[in-house]
Amino acid sequence: MHCRWQANSPRSGAFAPEARRLPDYTRGLALHRIKRGYDMLCCHAGTLLLAPVAATVLAELWRMLLRGELQQLWDMARETELQVNMATVLASCMLLTAALAAWVCKRARPIFLVDYHVFKAPDCLKTEFSTWMNGARQQPGWDGETLAFMEKVLLNSGVGPQTYMPAALHKTPPWDTCMAERRREAQMVMYGSVDSLLKATGTRAQQVDILVVCCSIFNPTPSLSAMLVNHFKMRSSVITYNLSGMGCSAGLIAISLVRELLQVYPNAMALVVSTENITQNVYLGRQRSMCIPGCIFRVGGAAVLLSNRRSDAWRAKYELVHLVRTHLGADNTAYRCVFLQEDDEGFVGVKLAKDLMAVAGKALKANIITLGPLVLPLSEQLRFAANAVARRCPGMKLAPYVPDFSRAFEHFCLHTGGRGVLDAMEQQLRLPARLMQPSRAALWRYGNVSSSSIWYVLANIETMQGVHRGDRVWQLAFGSGFKCNSAVWRARRAVRTQHEAFLNDE
Repeated sequence: MHCRWQANSPRSGAFAPEARRLPDYTRGLALHRIKRGYDMLCCHAGTLLLAPVAATVLAELWRMLLRGELQQLWDMARETELQVNMATVLASCMLLTAALAAWVCKRARPIFLVDYHVFKAPDCLKTEFSTWMNGARQQPGWDGETLAFMEKVLLNSGVGPQTYMPAALHKTPPWDTCMAERRREAQMVMYGSVDSLLKATGTRAQQVDILVVCCSIFNPTPSLSAMLVNHFKMRSSVITYNLSGMGCSAGLIAISLVRELLQVYPNAMALVVSTENITQNVYLGRQRSMCIPGCIFRVGGAAVLLSNRRSDAWRAKYELVHLVRTHLGADNTAYRCVFLQEDDEGFVGVKLAKDLMAVAGKALKANIITLGPLVLPLSEQLRFAANAVARRCPGMKLAPYVPDFSRAFEHFCLHTGGRGVLDAMEQQLRLPARLMQPSRAALWRYGNVSSSSIWYVLANIETMQGVHRGDRVWQLAFGSGFKCNSAVWRARRAVRTQHEAFLNDE
């Protein structure tokens, strides 16, 4: 399977002209974004430096006390009439001890990713291109030109011919997208993902302290999080959140929320469930910009178990190192580039603007400007700074320098928004094909599975390549609003999990 997507994915796509536009990373640099990155770096560095210094001072004082050297110093001061105020020395030591105790109490708790599970739908929901197009031709709202456009998008999207569609779209047209069918899809994905994760980790549902569910479009009452609490009979004190309308980047926003909550609640376990509802997203109108999502989005979901308990450190796969969020919603163009609305005929769908890729490039640039100081080696940061200065000198004609992020990370989990999106990120970040392969393979096998896509990519990496202890993983996702979010994980142990989602594929 992992070879077929290369042979069958054309190089041109719906947003190819915009995808070829590389942003100038050295022009119009937002200094506040760079400063934010270095502020975060200094915060981490200060934490790392304070602990060993304070521990060394206290250890030395304790050694001197045990050997009687403090008493000798006092006697020497009295005999030689040195201007040594021992009360001041002892008060300083006590103050240092108090500062160390405060640091221990206030320091950020580590966030461990214990395990995760990506959903694989039953084989009966596999959908060939031809089968889906035959069903589409029987829909009353689509004319010949619209169908021809949708078929072209399907063939050029980088999505494979055997992905998964919900049961409602397998029925005899016209398709039934009622509330019952939407709930049925959500229950299938969420219940299946969470049940498999809990069994794999030996965790009972009653042990979950925090539950966060993200689904952009489908928001029933009771909520999706309430559906999980009811089905798995979680305890009444479980803290639940339901994130909606945040698009494909909601998975990392949920991780960010959990990170903040786990700083407040000690010895807690958090469950994050990411999905999207395809039954809800069916668009039956004829506006081309609103037909694209229906061609590339597919059934999928992921469940992620996180913890701040020290007892989980030994079994955890990864530890969260950095998380950087960028939001361009203040700009009207960015705000409206992915927009849920009605068309002229009253059909509801998600409209993708023509400048989507340009906005995504701008968001990516803003995000990595903040992320760069946290992860890039010093040599890359110096090259970038030197290039930025040189390009401002009169008469200097230099190409903008794009930092080599392959020196900062061993694995890349890029949002599988479509072949055009992956092509643009490959070009903008100048990544070699081998680092892009997991994202392209996940897109080919499962299509765009929204906020859970980055977990499918990581599952492909673990299954096909494996992750070594100490490897750094970069997850990058885009979402409506417009948002670009990054998460950096460090592998705590060697990971070679064989995920069912990528086993036995052709």
